[in-house]
Amino acid sequence: LWVLDKTKTPMGGRMLRSWLERPLLSVTDIDRRSSAVAALVDDTIRREELIAGMTGLGDMERLIGRIVYGTAGGRDLTSLRAAMEKLPNLKEQLSGFSDRRLTELTAELDTLDDISGDIAAAICDEPPFSVREGSIIRDGFNEEVDRLRHILKSGKGVMAEMEAKEKEKTGIRTLKIGYNKVFGYYIEVTNSYKDLVPETYIRKQTLTNCERYITQELKDLEGKIIGAKERCIALEYQMLCKIRESISNEVKRLQKTARALATLDVLASLSEVAVNNNYVCPQI
Repeated sequence: LWVLDKTKTPMGGRMLRSWLERPLLSVTDIDRRSSAVAALVDDTIRREELIAGMTGLGDMERLIGRIVYGTAGGRDLTSLRAAMEKLPNLKEQLSGFSDRRLTELTAELDTLDDISGDIAAAICDEPPFSVREGSIIRDGFNEEVDRLRHILKSGKGVMAEMEAKEKEKTGIRTLKIGYNKVFGYYIEVTNSYKDLVPETYIRKQTLTNCERYITQELKDLEGKIIGAKERCIALEYQMLCKIRESISNEVKRLQKTARALATLDVLASLSEVAVNNNYVCPQI
């Protein structure tokens, strides 16, 4: 196996091992496989282009499995999209061969343009690792997601405006508005300015060097921002689930193409080894 395995994809590596563990018994099948390897051996330029095209393709079979079982995240979908975007070039290179088995593989290789296009339209280029963080869906794909994101972005600006307004109103130069997961948004005032704190401020927390307060206006704004964030994350997750379900409906096409890629990877690996080691095509 260590001599023969020059495959570029994990699925090709698994297929080569299965071929070695279960050798062909049919002379016709052996000749078809040998003929395909010989065709790749004889066309150096196209063989090397195919090998380069499969480099970095990843493990489509495993990605398909995660999608079908509903465990795929945004990064899995972008990885699948990146693999599918290599398919048109591979199919074009493969179509240049007249060998029967390679011609069959050309027909089996679906470029999956519609699926990769759907993923590209919906999923951003660099989604977070967790599906519960949001920021998965691309801007412009869904109006409601865009609206909620606008609330979140404008909310940050409103917080900055509120901070500037409170500084001016109270005369507390060190006043700042902060946030943490325990207390939410708060107004922080250092101890040296405690005497200037208005009566409308409600003490929330006492620290060594400062006091933290809230106001009704701040609580109202916090509810709006946090509500928008939670709604946006939930909506993005729902949309991710729908996209996974849509791709799962095309699982047969995906699996057929993944098998064709694995087969091509193994044949290309055998041809590369044959060239490098000066192997001779056997007559059975």
